[in-house]
Amino acid sequence: MADLNYNHLRYFWAVAQDGNLTRTAERLNVSQSALSVQIRKLEDRLGHPLFERRGRQLHLTEAGKIALDHADAIFATGEELLGTLRETGRTRHVVRIGALATLSRNFQISFLRPLLGRSDVEIVLRSGSPIELLGGLQSLKLDIVLTNQIPASDALTPFMTHKLSEQPISLVGAPSLLGDERAVVALLTAHPVILPTQGNSTRAECDALADRLGVRLQIAAEVDDIAMMRLLAREGFALAILPSIAVRDELATGTLIEAESLPGLVETFYAVTIGRRFPNPIVRSLLEGVGAVSSAAGPGFTA
Repeated sequence: MADLNYNHLRYFWAVAQDGNLTRTAERLNVSQSALSVQIRKLEDRLGHPLFERRGRQLHLTEAGKIALDHADAIFATGEELLGTLRETGRTRHVVRIGALATLSRNFQISFLRPLLGRSDVEIVLRSGSPIELLGGLQSLKLDIVLTNQIPASDALTPFMTHKLSEQPISLVGAPSLLGDERAVVALLTAHPVILPTQGNSTRAECDALADRLGVRLQIAAEVDDIAMMRLLAREGFALAILPSIAVRDELATGTLIEAESLPGLVETFYAVTIGRRFPNPIVRSLLEGVGAVSSAAGPGFTA
């Protein structure tokens, strides 16, 4: 059996990064036809097509994604070898983390804390919408995604959802607004409130709680970003319902204070990964001791 030609693999790897044969050929200063031949030889050697064309763009097939995963590992190992022999320093591992754009920054910092200050780890942190993040996970551009919703999973996209923590959801406000009152019903009756937007799981729980308490909420603002909810609450014109971890610093300094607990309201934080033959070892260390649950029966991961 013939050995794998790593020149063919290198050309494939370059095209996979660009997704465009013409652009890659120009960048590598080779003809498009020569580049096509190299990729075709690799496909013949592997016995599977690696790309499918959609319009002018090339998209990886399932076999192509597997090949890219191996190529990433192979060429990263090559760089580590060169760095070691050139005595350029210790090997650094890169971990690419995606986080829902609206997710609590305090929670993200808590999750990343074991990696902070490690000289052997480089953190790449990207935020985005659920669709963008899950797409990045499927294309292997992300190693892990942090979210507060469970993604739908099927045989072609076997997402693994790891429950990280549950945080209480609080009713908070400026001291000048709450005064000495701490009773939830009295506060919700007397003051407007800042809520997550419709479609958010926390918003559904807030509406259900108000119904159980017999309170008609006076909505001051509907916001899809926790950081903005925190800033608006500090302005003192309305109360806010959000995870207490998101306002941890404000509660510590007294800029905001909590009312009585909201019964039964919690926000659950998850880490989502996808089945890979070569999982990132840094991700594995972060998730040690965290039980993974299948998300196939869970609610959809909506935008």
